[in-house]
Amino acid sequence: MDWETTFNQLVDALFSQRQGEEAIKLTLVAEDSQFTRFNQGRVRQTGIVVSGEITLTLMVSQRTASASVPFTGDKGTDWSLLSATLEELRQELPTLPIDPYGVLPEGSAASRELYPGHLLPAEQVAPTLMSPLAGLDAAGLYAGGRSLRAYADSEGQRHWFETETFTLDYSLFTPDGQAVKGTYAGRDWDDNAYAATLAESKTLLGRMVPGRKTLERGQYRTYLAPAAVAELVGMLSWGGIGEGSIRRGGSALGRLQRCEQTLSPQVHLTEDFSQGQVPRFNQYGQLAAVMLPLIQSGRLVNTLVSARTAKEYDIPTTYAEGGEYLRSPILAPGTLATEAILEILDTGLYVSNLHYLNWSDRPQGRITGMTRYACFWVEQGKIITPIENLRFDESLYNFWGDYLIGLTQETTFVPAVGSYGYRDLGGTQVPGMLLDRFAYTL
Repeated sequence: MDWETTFNQLVDALFSQRQGEEAIKLTLVAEDSQFTRFNQGRVRQTGIVVSGEITLTLMVSQRTASASVPFTGDKGTDWSLLSATLEELRQELPTLPIDPYGVLPEGSAASRELYPGHLLPAEQVAPTLMSPLAGLDAAGLYAGGRSLRAYADSEGQRHWFETETFTLDYSLFTPDGQAVKGTYAGRDWDDNAYAATLAESKTLLGRMVPGRKTLERGQYRTYLAPAAVAELVGMLSWGGIGEGSIRRGGSALGRLQRCEQTLSPQVHLTEDFSQGQVPRFNQYGQLAAVMLPLIQSGRLVNTLVSARTAKEYDIPTTYAEGGEYLRSPILAPGTLATEAILEILDTGLYVSNLHYLNWSDRPQGRITGMTRYACFWVEQGKIITPIENLRFDESLYNFWGDYLIGLTQETTFVPAVGSYGYRDLGGTQVPGMLLDRFAYTL
């Protein structure tokens, strides 16, 4: 299906209907994806989803109205819906309040990025996934196929982003209900890479002996595996790295921005679009820099500044999305050898995953959450036993500050695996992280 041609035809037809000082923009989200869900080692649901949604935004006299309609890829069908929607928005717009910080389209930026992949054919997905899982109690979801994002506006900006990717999010279970979680993702399916990923999970599964150690609350030397580190990095998108939250006084990085606090010089965080995981263009049609350093040597050097925040505070934009969240973050690696991490940890906790994260005191950078999946008590460099789930409550100024012993030499891509509405794109590239102490509250 030639979605790009249809989208461009709709853009030309719609913008020819522009009246007076109207500004119009169109955004497209679409996918052609295979989903295969399995549990207890058997495929329970499989099929292909072809879906699209096009959003029309009309702006005039500091007022903005938007509406979304299905995108079928058939010009006649889609044009009928769009033209009717445009008239509805024209009727609605005068009734809406003025928005002094609304961002009008400007410029003529254009981009076209295509990232083809080599995915499993639909008929090979189930046998390829399930054969190495024979004899295991396994549950998970494979999602793979073509994903599209596009933007066009009446000032001349046009962007097209198309990628073929897959994600596999799975868990392996012991007879007593303990679990090991893993992910495998990319553009090119590799049987050997899949086997290696499963081998790591099976090794951890073999260490999930019956019975779990209950630990007292307190501070423990801790190794956080990449999946856990990715969860902590993700919290910066929620009232952390955005300039708007800093200006309003509620940011977790406010103390860092005011130079009241620094992080460890080992911490380097960058927004990096060079791998083509997500589009560079934002909801305003602006192209972000290929690379934007955010934290260098523990110091905040840039924030994510949307065009709306830039207009409100009369400052330059860094072409962030309106929500000022991380889109393609990379936390730089360190010097610790991953294969020697248990020996370096010596005695303490090996934490594979975290979940249910939230701010417990955002201005102080305190995050709370729970351990989850394949977390172990380690003594003298050897895994002894899995642990009961623990709640942690710790400040990022500690775990990325004085408590940080080091980061691993290797980084791992932790994919975004959500599929609410449409498959999420991208993910987080992070190393593992060894801490001198980490606070567990119950």
